[in-house]
Amino acid sequence: MVSSAPPSALLTQPPPGLPAGGAPARVARLEGMLGDPAFGANPVGYRALLHADRRAVLLAEAEGLLDDFGMNREFVPKELGGRFDSAETLLRVMRPVFRRDVALGAGYGMTTFMAASDVWMQGSAGQRSWLAGLLLAGSKAAIAQHETAHTNDFVRSQVRAQVRADGLAVTGGKPVINNLHRADALVLFCRTEPQPGTTGCHSVLLLDPHTLPAGRYRVTRRPAALGLRGCYFAGVDLDSCLVPRDTLLGPLGSGVPTALRSFQVSRTLMASLVSAAVDTGLRTAVLVDRTQGPGRSGLDPADPQHTAGTLASAFVNLLLYDCLAVVATRALHLLPAETSIYSAAVKLLLPRVLSETMYGLATVLGSQIYTREGTVGIFQKHIRDVPVVSLGHAGTVACQATIIPQLRALAEESWFSGAEAPAALFRPGAELPPFDYNPLSLACGRDSVSATLLATAASLPGAGPIERTLRELAGQMTVELHELRSRVLALPPLDAARPVGPSWFALTDRYVLVLAAACVLGVWRHNQGGPDPFLADPAWAAAALHRIAQRLGIPAADLPAEATARVHQEVLARYGDRRSFDLYNTPLPG
Repeated sequence: MVSSAPPSALLTQPPPGLPAGGAPARVARLEGMLGDPAFGANPVGYRALLHADRRAVLLAEAEGLLDDFGMNREFVPKELGGRFDSAETLLRVMRPVFRRDVALGAGYGMTTFMAASDVWMQGSAGQRSWLAGLLLAGSKAAIAQHETAHTNDFVRSQVRAQVRADGLAVTGGKPVINNLHRADALVLFCRTEPQPGTTGCHSVLLLDPHTLPAGRYRVTRRPAALGLRGCYFAGVDLDSCLVPRDTLLGPLGSGVPTALRSFQVSRTLMASLVSAAVDTGLRTAVLVDRTQGPGRSGLDPADPQHTAGTLASAFVNLLLYDCLAVVATRALHLLPAETSIYSAAVKLLLPRVLSETMYGLATVLGSQIYTREGTVGIFQKHIRDVPVVSLGHAGTVACQATIIPQLRALAEESWFSGAEAPAALFRPGAELPPFDYNPLSLACGRDSVSATLLATAASLPGAGPIERTLRELAGQMTVELHELRSRVLALPPLDAARPVGPSWFALTDRYVLVLAAACVLGVWRHNQGGPDPFLADPAWAAAALHRIAQRLGIPAADLPAEATARVHQEVLARYGDRRSFDLYNTPLPG
């Protein structure tokens, strides 16, 4: 099934020198199949997606198109017959879907990948082969981790699996599972020891829901929520449901390490994908500004300067977030031992940057934010969907809890003493080694990205006003990292017998902003002379660091008006040329 909107020739031909099956070619093919989402007659465009959202379902035509594209193959490793060998390629291929509909991206694909990822990482050869066969045939998988009764602390599982001679008897419930109604495989987290709270008392099961006895396995749908309305969330209750011993995914008691390592992949990708919806939000705001005026009926004049500043500000927010997101994604390949920090950081920054950016863009739309049809109508759907992605078992507190225990080791052993990250980490789309789950670590005491901040700040030129501002802001980020180190080392060591004090949470939030600044500087520095001249321009980097300094409460140097003007000019250029607002600057249909 294809859109009746004609795809651009630019989208259907891979760039010279790139393999036909590479990420840019696959993205171009998918964009061409999806067509111009603003085209009214497009059966998978905004009009159809919004109609499906009102009915609280995923658009069947869109799911059929993704089937035709072979999207499930993107979730299966190459050695098992699929196309997955790069986290960044999956990010790039799924962004066109999330740009149109976050619920479609999560409900069609990423829920399946999150479940499958645990199997690729921890499963036996037989389990991996079984699930690969299902997915390659078009099946869906579901993952059951959420614990809403315990603020999504999956360690406090309400599902228990009693080990018996004839298998495991599973009892309890999980309240929120996406896609369970149509899943042919279920990854279920449970307690296999009676006492909660210890790392060895949890296990993971890989189940075939169709083989579970109906009298002991019951699925109930939850009412549609405000955000991600099209996703089918259901709860499950099990009552002494007997499953074979070989349904264990990995050794008995390995559930917590499995979850914490798989979170590094799922957190990074989901948090990185949702920025595509903000890309659409920015494009919608530019459309309203240029064609209709910001929510006016002809009575209230627009403020062009304010609108230009809002659009430029949103673009800067998107770029600074995408720097951290893309670096974290590439770190899964290049710095896998360090990604427990970077994956938590990108998920922690998500609600603080992207949701705020969407609400800022709403001021450009004015009363048109209530529009529920067509190109402008997609904005209100995205503004409902984006915050939901920041919830769940890997939400804000879980991300802080990942970083806090590592801060002292980083302050003592890594900051100001470690080697800087490789240049390839900061070059979006550059070649990567195949992805491997094995090197993922729960903690390693290193942070190479912060070392890049120090190296870049020490080498910045100061030829013009923007360059001098960038140099001053980079220096302020270095001072902030010094202060973070001193404040972390001044705190008493963490004690499992005492609650974590609020200072640790505050320092973690500041550290994540410094990491984002380091990623901005790394992307700017290592793309000098690269294929995108805008990434080599210091204007966006200075604007991004200025925004981070404001978030940190640092008295920042005044940002030259020329920097904001250049950023706004790029917003209008990308809008006019139909290119994405992320680091990849991807051609879009239309």
